[in-house]
Amino acid sequence: MTKYFRVTAYCKEHDFSFIMDTNGLYEKLWELSAELIKNGMSIIEASSEEKFLDVNIEKVYDEPKRMILRATAKGKPQTVTHTLNGVTYKALRVGEKLYIPDRSEVV
Repeated sequence: MTKYFRVTAYCKEHDFSFIMDTNGLYEKLWELSAELIKNGMSIIEASSEEKFLDVNIEKVYDEPKRMILRATAKGKPQTVTHTLNGVTYKALRVGEKLYIPDRSEVV
């Protein structure tokens, strides 16, 4: 099973959101989520590579065992719809970056 994870989180104290990837830094997705919660973040979405679909964020495999900040924006992340290959999904947007957190969740 992959250890490539993507998390979207929100920091209420400073009113910003972000998308972060990790590749091999954590064994389980809950470990990454717990680390962010411990540091005051609210988890909006967390998923493994098998679950999410990239739209305009490419996975980074050559940075193992690191947290990779993919996007930041003021305010909360936006939930939008996005059509990919003729199928419409629920997607998350942070700034200009967009991805589909659950490929099985068709709108």
